[in-house]
Amino acid sequence: MIDGQHLLLFSGSIHYPRSTPQMWPSLISKAKQGGIDVIQTYVFWNLHEPQQGQYDFSGSRDIVRFIREVQAHGLYVCLRIGPFIESEWTYGGLPFWLHDVPGIVFRSDNGPFKFHMQKWVRKVVNMMKSEKLYASQEGPIILSQIENEYQRIESAFNGKGSRYVQWAAGLAVGLQTGVPWIMCSQQDAPDPVINTCNGFECGVKFEGPNSPNKPSLWTENWTSFVQRYGEEPFIRSAADIAFHVALFVAKNGTYVNYYMYHGGTNFGRTAAANVITSYYDQAPLDEYGLIRQPLWGHLKELHAAIKLCKVPLLAGSYETSSLGHLQIAYVFKGKSGKCAAFLVNNDNTSNARVRFQNISFELPSMSISILPDCKNVAFNTAKVSTQYNTRSRTVKYKFDSMERWEEFNEPIPIFSNTLLKANALLDHMSTTKDTSDYLWYTVSFQHESDAEAELSVVSNAHVVHAFVNGAYKGYAHGGKHNFALENPIELKNGTNHITLLSVMVGFPNSGAYLERKTAGIRSVRIQNRYLNNYQWGYQIGLLGENLSIFTDNGRNKVEWSRFQGRHSRLIWYKTVFDAPGGNDPLALNLGSMGKGEVWVNGKSIGRYWVSIHTPQQRPSQTWYNIPRSFLKPEENQLVLVEEEYGDPLGITLDSVSITKDAKY
Repeated sequence: MIDGQHLLLFSGSIHYPRSTPQMWPSLISKAKQGGIDVIQTYVFWNLHEPQQGQYDFSGSRDIVRFIREVQAHGLYVCLRIGPFIESEWTYGGLPFWLHDVPGIVFRSDNGPFKFHMQKWVRKVVNMMKSEKLYASQEGPIILSQIENEYQRIESAFNGKGSRYVQWAAGLAVGLQTGVPWIMCSQQDAPDPVINTCNGFECGVKFEGPNSPNKPSLWTENWTSFVQRYGEEPFIRSAADIAFHVALFVAKNGTYVNYYMYHGGTNFGRTAAANVITSYYDQAPLDEYGLIRQPLWGHLKELHAAIKLCKVPLLAGSYETSSLGHLQIAYVFKGKSGKCAAFLVNNDNTSNARVRFQNISFELPSMSISILPDCKNVAFNTAKVSTQYNTRSRTVKYKFDSMERWEEFNEPIPIFSNTLLKANALLDHMSTTKDTSDYLWYTVSFQHESDAEAELSVVSNAHVVHAFVNGAYKGYAHGGKHNFALENPIELKNGTNHITLLSVMVGFPNSGAYLERKTAGIRSVRIQNRYLNNYQWGYQIGLLGENLSIFTDNGRNKVEWSRFQGRHSRLIWYKTVFDAPGGNDPLALNLGSMGKGEVWVNGKSIGRYWVSIHTPQQRPSQTWYNIPRSFLKPEENQLVLVEEEYGDPLGITLDSVSITKDAKY
């Protein structure tokens, strides 16, 4: 209820840092045109407080500006504060400096964690209050969320888990925002906090509100699913999504949020472990903000049909009746005589002919017909009338001129020129503290003769590269578990230098005891000699990163040379280009590259890993979004760091467009 009125709300997740401020008005406008009433977003703690006490709410981090833009379009906001958010975001949105707080246990009845969580949540709430953004202040925020899918890990903390839930609920309610708080996927959410559902089929699997005075809310209706490197995109049909939305509403659901309505881009190093840079590209609005049909149009028609039923839905009596073995009617009757019905066919193989109120209806398999007057079908979830559209790309610029490229070979450190040393193999995560994907491990030792040997490295990071006496000797990659690099090497008489580059493609973002998770090189052996307890030298990050050679100020700190065309491992490439005309979105085709990261005018457009293929023998992602707002009309700087043998001469800059749809 808002201002005394019962409402039925459709919501769409749009995350402010996964797009740009220049995109926000268009994204929100398209959502509104699609029948969306609410924009739902997380608050990304590690984006706003990357270092303890140092806050950043500028640019795409300007959450107040984002919420005001939603308000300007006449829509509501659901603010999911967390502060743990998961969201396929590195470290689940928690800043890594929390890891180093003495005695801390994340998301538990733990004093240090509760202190910092309370401080952050209070800061966010007070910011919203000071800007008068809560509905109780005539602002757009109608719901706030505390925690996130905690029930999935609660049992790991024994009694401290349930005590933490009670504490978190008390913290939220005590902040007196004047609007309700929710906990998603938390069936025992303490009163008055509302328990909500996340999943594909909440109309089937949700147990419902845990109190009769709480509404039935679906906070995450997954329009696709997270995609990791080596995986194909998950495609969910418009008919399937519409069926489950209609079923949830038929079972008294009054709020459905599409996660995601626009996924966007994991710019920079924000993606969680092995998550691709493009996020939920299969959503109603694709990564570039273009309308994806038929999904957008089919859901728009669904929303309109359900809104025709809202009077009996929200104020009428409710009953069900069987129409057959797998067919059922959900009927709502208002006091004024208004009637609405949802006729459901749960048979996933056959159509069904049913009689409802002495009228015959043909129900396609696995579908719901919506009757706003209990007589005439306004919409059927399986009948997709919206015209399909196709996304296409047009090459606007080819980076195929050797003369326009420059390169810089990343230096390979050796033990003697490292500043950090330890008599052990250090943990990658706690050493880099999420300031870089890269951690160099290097050791030097004496050998009495020239000899061939076998190098064996065990790691549970994501990638490891090996160098012996400055020469590249191989690489290996893995996932959640240990993997090994085993390669023959040549040792020389005298001092030998072993240098290993450990690479993390994002930090983990889920699970109990996240603060205990470790990664990095676990064991190093040459023949029968284990080097684990030798004195190792460490360098955090690549030299090119540390000097910011992808920026205007940093690019002259190293000596670039003309492109040689040798396609070496671990090399930086630099060139310039002019922005293509027009307003179509732009994407960089990196199909000729291997693995690395890309910057345009000093801004990272994300990681790429084109060399790892799906079971269909293609990259998980080939095109990488360059927002128009990142560009100048002329002389744009493009910089890449390439870990493998990629060829920059094959890169193209493409415009992205969709076929015009006559209906929308």
